[in-house]
Amino acid sequence: MFENLSERLSRTLKNVSGRGRLTEDNIKETLREVRMALLEADVALPVVRDFVKRVKERAVGIEVSKSLTPGQEFIKIVQAELEAVMGDANEKLDLAAQPPAVILMAGLQGAGKTTSVGKLGKMLTEQEKKKVLVVSADVYRPAAIKQLETLAGEVGVDFFPSSADQNPVDIAKAAVAHGKLKFYDVVIVDTAGRLHVDDAMMGEIKDVHSAVNPVETLFVVDAMTGQDAANTAKAFNDALALTGVVLTKVDGDARGGAALSVRHITGKPIKFLGVGEKTDALEPFHPDRVASRILGMGDVLSLIEDLERNVDQDKAEKMAKKFKQKKGFDLADFRDQLEQMKGMGGMMGMMDKLPGMSNVPDNVKDNVDDKMFLQMEAIINSMTPRERQRPEIIKGSRKKRIAAGSGTQVQDVNRLLKQFTQMQKMMKKMQKGGMRNMMRQMKGMMPPGGGPGGPGGFMG
Repeated sequence: MFENLSERLSRTLKNVSGRGRLTEDNIKETLREVRMALLEADVALPVVRDFVKRVKERAVGIEVSKSLTPGQEFIKIVQAELEAVMGDANEKLDLAAQPPAVILMAGLQGAGKTTSVGKLGKMLTEQEKKKVLVVSADVYRPAAIKQLETLAGEVGVDFFPSSADQNPVDIAKAAVAHGKLKFYDVVIVDTAGRLHVDDAMMGEIKDVHSAVNPVETLFVVDAMTGQDAANTAKAFNDALALTGVVLTKVDGDARGGAALSVRHITGKPIKFLGVGEKTDALEPFHPDRVASRILGMGDVLSLIEDLERNVDQDKAEKMAKKFKQKKGFDLADFRDQLEQMKGMGGMMGMMDKLPGMSNVPDNVKDNVDDKMFLQMEAIINSMTPRERQRPEIIKGSRKKRIAAGSGTQVQDVNRLLKQFTQMQKMMKKMQKGGMRNMMRQMKGMMPPGGGPGGPGGFMG
């Protein structure tokens, strides 16, 4: 996410970070580069103009605080303005209404609307402990209703049946009436998408909107369409009062133009980001964290939240107990760790949130492949319980048997055992020196400075 923009801005801002004083002359070139970086990221022109103007006004002749160099102060300004463009803070769903609170989902065909309904239903059920009902009022697209029914079953939310011969307004009304009767907290209504914004689509969704009076009307839009995403959202908002935007397919968008354009052009907040195909790949949109990611400073807060959500607390406690009893870390524990990393969007999903990732060469990133984790799991699964507990007994003939059983080569088994030994050493250090030692270890694995700009990074 935002790789191109992050890389370009990091390079540009590195040049200004050593300046003694910020003047109009010495930041002119940097501002021009920032402008080009934003335009290349497909950020809408009015947004770019406004952004550069505001950064310039704030930067020229600024009083620099004692703890920062002028260059670092400039980067602080860029970060603050990035946050301002995307909205000052995360705006949550406003579900304060007489139950059921109705959420209406709108958007063009292929934007990922139905998938987002399922993801949102799952998030509200698991994290907000809401009783959720979903319904499809899309009577035009073949299999749309069936798709939502299947998805609802997968994520564990209730589905209100509808059929293609019904009127969308009647479907929505019936679902809300059922929601009231059965004491649902939230009813999410999926509506039909079109290939473009047209009068028929607008007329229908306005009718559905006035029939169910939703507390939230969310526009689902594909981030990969860049600034067009913002323009489509604006056309929609002109016809129907939106309360927010869900930006999907963000994991496939290296530019980031949509995220930076939507708020400025529509005046509506981005409330969620769709960051993958899995049913839990929906994140609340935090402008400050996204700005930090764009500037290559990572998003450690989101990473911590991912950990809290995905790490099995019982397993974590058992492992902690095992450490206290000095029983060590075996290959079964290693496999549990791999499974939990998969639940957090795999290695690339995690790396994306670490500081300094813009400094890591592409060939290193390319080697971090989630298929590697599947292969490692397969190798561990091919071992006997005794081999998992005592990896030191895995020699020649055992290695051949494990490789054959997991469909891999002996060198793959050797690589896994080497990685496991490194992890084991790290765990032993953590056992001796506690969490602080572990953090020091992790810091040593980071690129110098932990942030863009080489040694010292931006902020160091």
